[in-house]
Amino acid sequence: MGFFLTKMMTVFGNREHKVLIVGLDNAGKTTILYQFLTKEAVHTSPTVGSNVEEITVRNTHFLVWDIGGQTSLRSSWYSYYSNAEIVILVVDSTDPGRLRLTKEELHRMLAHEDLQSAAILVLANKQDVKGSMTAAEISQHLTLDAITTHNWHVQACCGLTGEGLNASLDWMQSQVVAS
Repeated sequence: MGFFLTKMMTVFGNREHKVLIVGLDNAGKTTILYQFLTKEAVHTSPTVGSNVEEITVRNTHFLVWDIGGQTSLRSSWYSYYSNAEIVILVVDSTDPGRLRLTKEELHRMLAHEDLQSAAILVLANKQDVKGSMTAAEISQHLTLDAITTHNWHVQACCGLTGEGLNASLDWMQSQVVAS
């Protein structure tokens, strides 16, 4: 009976799933976190350390860690990796000059043993800005097609308006329900 009850609780979402939001500074990570939570744009300042919020999507509970992306903080990202099921990489679609650095950080994360089973969600943020790169262009620059060791998805979005974020939450839920 205990096993059945535990299994039912997992199916109906009583288990909390750890999610990390990472990306270079000024990519929009905190804006997206609070758009997930409040469905509103909120004024943010650079994250020093991390922000943590719980987000529920149709009875699926996510504990979301938004980690600062400044150069000095990126070297400590690995300390958050343990038990992470999903990594959200937020990319500033208006900043092609830093895509090489973003790609390096992504592939460094993918190689870490604590993230071997984590799914990767790439959010191509700031799609509301004229001239921003498309999700397909970002996927190509990050060589996402070469990633065969992790489930991944790239989603165009706008952290300020919330456009594309519901689809992101749906994808996240599909990843943890399938596991």
